Amino acid sequence: MQKKIFTLLFLLFLSSCGYEAIYSKKNSKDYNFFISKLDLTGDRDINLRMKERLNNYTLNKKNKKFSLKISNTSTKEIAAKNTLGDAVTFKNTIATNIEISMNEEFKNSFVIIESFIYNNNSDRFNLKKYEREIKNNLAETITDKLILRLSNIQ
Repeated sequence: MQKKIFTLLFLLFLSSCGYEAIYSKKNSKDYNFFISKLDLTGDRDINLRMKERLNNYTLNKKNKKFSLKISNTSTKEIAAKNTLGDAVTFKNTIATNIEISMNEEFKNSFVIIESFIYNNNSDRFNLKKYEREIKNNLAETITDKLILRLSNIQ
């Protein structure tokens, strides 16, 4: 009986802690920009993840109006091999080239590169699944860096 009461109180305190995701729709209104045009080229999975994350910033009209051209490439390379020549670790790298136009005139261009090193898995299905997760996480990290950079542009 005490365990149930403790669990109930624990969940009650945990749910009222005030946690909010940094890039939620509610917090997107704190940024003073919106994206009027979003042009994505490159890896389809990365583009879908980035578009999903940037969609919050296309809905609300704000003071600063940005037009973005984003092109990305994803590469997977062998980071280390064993004595037999089999791959032991891989490195997945995503390079994203971003061109920003503010009020229809060119403002800035920069590249964001993110990479992750991971071990090989003998089960090919699980390896592919893990690689997809890595690619999604790297795309989210790049998008978060882009949002931060856009919010700092004057």
